[in-house]
Amino acid sequence: MKIAEFETFKMAYDEAGSGIPLLFIHGYPLNRRMWQPQIDILSQDAHVIAPDLRGHGDSTATEGTYTMELLAEDCVKLLDHLNIHERIVLCGLSMGGNISFAFARKYPERLAGLILTATRAAQDTEEGKLNRQRSIQLAKEQGIEPIIESMVERVFSPVTLQNNPALVQTVRHIMQHTSLQAVIGDLLGMMERIDSRPFLNQIDVPTLIIHGKDDRLIPLEEAKAMQEAIPNCHLVLIERAAHLPNLEASDRFNQVVREFIKKL
Repeated sequence: MKIAEFETFKMAYDEAGSGIPLLFIHGYPLNRRMWQPQIDILSQDAHVIAPDLRGHGDSTATEGTYTMELLAEDCVKLLDHLNIHERIVLCGLSMGGNISFAFARKYPERLAGLILTATRAAQDTEEGKLNRQRSIQLAKEQGIEPIIESMVERVFSPVTLQNNPALVQTVRHIMQHTSLQAVIGDLLGMMERIDSRPFLNQIDVPTLIIHGKDDRLIPLEEAKAMQEAIPNCHLVLIERAAHLPNLEASDRFNQVVREFIKKL
């Protein structure tokens, strides 16, 4: 683990390998450790960087709303801290995909390629916003444990839940290293995020969408709609995986990402 010190918080990150920079942005309520299978393997092909977003893992928390734009700015600060000014490949999962859209809008000149995993371009529905409000209230009253248990039940495929209890426990442990401020800040930020669908046809770098076949949080139809809207975009469906395909089917995920990087 390494630490980058910024004005308002300290950002923990891992980095390994050399070559084209490959920045991984984790989802909610996770941290950089969810990318360990990618750090271990893809560092043979790229300069892999995996930060903890503010308030997650070993990064310090701040109060307030964690907007997708704010978290994208944090990632740019880390790239500047590392003196990385060449174009990068950006891979975001779930909320990390929302942050990736914000990054692509604000810093298109810094992108060589985009990998969108288990994510959606649409903003929250009114029902979705209401559910996030309920989660915020629950977290304030009972802490993050009920949030974690609810997420653990929904992010895995039935195959993983039945056959890989060790992975389920690992992800539970990762989620437990998220601060209350981050859980609330993430939920507020996701509620406020804009609809990225009108922007999709402006993405001008090669794009890869990776989606778990068993994802219950984001329907496959949304991934297909993103693929149709983004120029130069390829969709890969991962069998026996749900919302965490990089962990549930890490070999296949790594193979797909490696092939994408080599074509850039």
